Amino acid sequence: MSSDLTIDDVQALVTRAPFHRWLGLTVTAVHDDGIELTAKWREDWVVNTEHGYTHGGVLAALIDLAADWAMVKQTGRGVPTVDLRVDYHRPARRGDLNARGKVIRSGRQFATAEAQIFDAEGKLLASGRGTYLTAPPL
Repeated sequence: MSSDLTIDDVQALVTRAPFHRWLGLTVTAVHDDGIELTAKWREDWVVNTEHGYTHGGVLAALIDLAADWAMVKQTGRGVPTVDLRVDYHRPARRGDLNARGKVIRSGRQFATAEAQIFDAEGKLLASGRGTYLTAPPL
């Protein structure tokens, strides 16, 4: 369907959304069944100023985005989230975040994808899985 999309094509699609631009997303790799993104760290993400922890909502958003956009080669677009689960493994401290999304099951109506968030040292910070509506838009 959209298998000929380049990283630049996907970057342009992803950063059409103001929220994605605010997150500072850069597409670093696109695979037939997945995507890799980097989010440029922002001071605005801090929820605990004493320790510099990033708010869990930012991690959840990155899980959702990486899982959602993992299907870009199949759908050519982002798709609506139906359900999302996030597990937090350790606090995210100051620094860019790397997200990897992978399609687990792709269907005509729904798909399942998972994602993981890593810090700059490669430590797993959060992981999750989502269900997405892949039916063509009305």
